[in-house]
Amino acid sequence: MMAAAKALSSVLLLLLLVAVATPEAAAATITKRDFPPGFIFGTGSSAYQIEGAVAEDGRKPSIWDTFTHSGHSVDGSNADVTADQYHKYKEDVKLLSDMGVDAYRFSIAWPRLIPDGRGAVNPKGLEYYNNLIDELLAHGIQPHVTIYHFDFPQALQDEYNGMLSRKFIDDYTAYAEVCFKNFGDRVKYWSTVNEPNIEPIGGYDQGILPPRRCSFPFGALSCDNGNSTTEPYIVAHHLLLAHASAASLYKEKYQAKQGGKIGLTLLGWWYEPATQTPEDIAAAERMNDFHVGWYMHPLVHGDYPPVMRKNVGSRLPSFTGEELKRVLGSFDFVGFNHYIAVYVKADLSKLDDELRDYMGDAAVQYDMPFLKKNQLLFGLKSDFMTSTPWALKKMLEHLQLKYKNPIVMIHENGAASIADPSAGNAPDDEFRSQYLQDYIEATLQSSRNGSNVQGYFVWSFLDVFEYLFGYRMGFGLYGVDFNSEERTRYQRHSAKWFTSFLRGGELRPVALPGQAYSQ
Repeated sequence: MMAAAKALSSVLLLLLLVAVATPEAAAATITKRDFPPGFIFGTGSSAYQIEGAVAEDGRKPSIWDTFTHSGHSVDGSNADVTADQYHKYKEDVKLLSDMGVDAYRFSIAWPRLIPDGRGAVNPKGLEYYNNLIDELLAHGIQPHVTIYHFDFPQALQDEYNGMLSRKFIDDYTAYAEVCFKNFGDRVKYWSTVNEPNIEPIGGYDQGILPPRRCSFPFGALSCDNGNSTTEPYIVAHHLLLAHASAASLYKEKYQAKQGGKIGLTLLGWWYEPATQTPEDIAAAERMNDFHVGWYMHPLVHGDYPPVMRKNVGSRLPSFTGEELKRVLGSFDFVGFNHYIAVYVKADLSKLDDELRDYMGDAAVQYDMPFLKKNQLLFGLKSDFMTSTPWALKKMLEHLQLKYKNPIVMIHENGAASIADPSAGNAPDDEFRSQYLQDYIEATLQSSRNGSNVQGYFVWSFLDVFEYLFGYRMGFGLYGVDFNSEERTRYQRHSAKWFTSFLRGGELRPVALPGQAYSQ
């Protein structure tokens, strides 16, 4: 568990996590009908985490295959089979249909569709995603597609160090066009990239996630390549330019005839001052700028946040005039993956040796800067099993006030549970039902307060290989027996609860039989 805690704490913007549990008023009796017309409810997954079949039908390795097969995942596992949706997609779509979701968010595996990263399109990959999309539509479920969700082709990583090179932008844009051209007649919601505000930290600053680049003394590894002081900013810049390139292509060439919408998906935690001192308030604002503002500020205002320009200096890339034209306003909506709240205290000088050993050092952390001392109040388990719906409301209000109230999709929100030993004796998850109730109510309150939030997706549809936890923790509405060759699915309490809500039932307080849950 400590190894997992180190990994989590290091990668996620190198903050000490405090999932603050504060009492909320009991949920009002509300139903799906209380949401604005057209509001979308769904659940989601991503290709590497759920598909399996990593060496079948022409798929080639991604950087995550290389990473896990080198023994670097937190529990030594891999996603070679995981939930095996590649072979069980019809069964899974039936479960989604029975649940009553409006939409299913999934990603396309770049190394399945274009195995070498560029060039020939894999006909078996085309067939699979066409079949999945058609199956969803046949059951009245909207496909919401993420084009890139962490599984970068290993071939391109080997060729030019992946996202460190501007070649990535052209290769990504060509890949995105294959998606638009082949699936855009049926896919009406596209997300270009998933969490580009966190991938550069884990992969190029701390180096604890693929492609494991970092530099001493910032990385948590003994690094022999990379530069933690520059590479995270370069990679983030290229991811933003890749998004803008694909979005511009879609808007100019495909949107009018296909009628879809395009955006990107950010990690969207809320950073709260530990106290109401001016220093802590400023530190929390700085963290929100470095986390959400890293992307939202260029997209809405045309450049990186001023505090980033000031603190990072010449290491922060600049935009050309042509690039700014593409970046500014290059979205129809913005997705946010929201789970927890983080308290921030402004006193970097008190970073003690014990906490330094726990967290490791990181270059981006020192550019922020902020305090970590005496903030670790909850362990890893409770961080992702604690309800802080007020934080979601604050994040949505922040977007409303600072970033011109964009259309928002909550693309991920959910609670973790310790992995079930088997399907037969798995504990139920009333705590997750309560968690979802809290956040759905918070979403409705934000909508009524003027937020332009238009969708809410539970993470995740099934238990899957989790990037930070392997199979140690699961977020699934449906459990998966990973000890079974058939990867048997089983319905949890939360799936029954969500089904009832989606089919017109009321949000009512959930009776909790003593699970480890804080509200």
